[in-house]
Amino acid sequence: MSESGNRGKTFLLGEALKAQQALRHAAGLGAEHFPVEAFVGMISDEVQALREKGWSNDQIAEHVRESSTIDITGKEIAENYAEPEERHHG
Repeated sequence: MSESGNRGKTFLLGEALKAQQALRHAAGLGAEHFPVEAFVGMISDEVQALREKGWSNDQIAEHVRESSTIDITGKEIAENYAEPEERHHG
């Protein structure tokens, strides 16, 4: 398939994570860890959308804590939020 044929091809996050985990396991690599800056950068699209719905950084952090094992604060979200022009989308 040509390169232009791949444009628009997308993958669900869960499937991408499963593939990455399988590759890391096959390569003998341990679990990948993300510093808070990288994590907040990854979720900045969602943070922006929730802020537009009236959510505060503290509410977003609470939701992250309640839905995962990630311990993050609203202050950390505010300090590490990536503005739209700073985000890199493939």
